[in-house]
Amino acid sequence: MKGLASMPIKAGSKILYLGAASGTTVSHVSDIVGRKGQVYCVEFAQRSFRDLVNNVCRERSNTTPVFEDARFPVKYRNIVPAVGVVYSDIAQPDQARILADNLDMFLRESGEFLFCVKSRSIDVTRNPGEVFKEEARLLEQRGYEIVQTVRLDPFEMDHALIIGSR
Repeated sequence: MKGLASMPIKAGSKILYLGAASGTTVSHVSDIVGRKGQVYCVEFAQRSFRDLVNNVCRERSNTTPVFEDARFPVKYRNIVPAVGVVYSDIAQPDQARILADNLDMFLRESGEFLFCVKSRSIDVTRNPGEVFKEEARLLEQRGYEIVQTVRLDPFEMDHALIIGSR
């Protein structure tokens, strides 16, 4: 847990997962939320989405694949309801803005989020610690509270997990 104070993902949770890729981490989230939970899996890369559907969603009734780009949450608002947790694992230069747009649209009033920040996807030339602070600051400016930041080294170099709430 790398010092994580609390885990927002719990049995029965409804999760919006941004950047589901081929579904490896989605499968773990699916196990945690169990039969009473649901994971809405947003992915826009065709090959990854195919693997997500074939290897994870077909076998797990608590997962819903959503073939869309997380940069445009309005495109999947008819599929995804309000959720208690948003998990963001995307590699884009504007990761925090994409997350905040999704939080604005889908996160319940007392909801929480987990934000995997990939500093090298934002700016390869900058100090990762400064990138993490800037991403957190952007979310705070959008009205979200940062609860904790956990560096993921040595498991994922130059990555951090930011946990926050509405």
